[in-house]
Amino acid sequence: MRRHFADSIPHVKEIGLCVTQLSAESATVELPYRPEWLGDTQRGLIHTGIVTTMVDSVCGLAVFAAQGEYRPIATLDLRMDYLRPAVPGKTLYCRAEVHRLTRSIAFVRASAWQDSQAEPFAVSQCAFMLGTRKGRP
Repeated sequence: MRRHFADSIPHVKEIGLCVTQLSAESATVELPYRPEWLGDTQRGLIHTGIVTTMVDSVCGLAVFAAQGEYRPIATLDLRMDYLRPAVPGKTLYCRAEVHRLTRSIAFVRASAWQDSQAEPFAVSQCAFMLGTRKGRP
């Protein structure tokens, strides 16, 4: 599942997102710093778009892992709370946990940090629609 995630999703491959931990309970990724991630070059702050991309991607991966298989999913709701700016020169990390999985919806929580997981710069709550297995209603 790790290899498929990194190799088959174009934007994940393009940005260099690396899966560092994956289980049925959670997924963790890291995103090495690139100067292109700067959204505010004068203050040297990371663009929130790359953070949202990272969070949405790892949350989706956590849903796949919780299901134990690849079934179509779609992000229904992605709430991002930015607690402080992410700064340049440091790797970005994100951990997502599926806290409820129903037949049709997965509810996921995530946090993103740089230096310490205990001090996130962003947190998220997401909901994903779960597709059906091929050939089943």
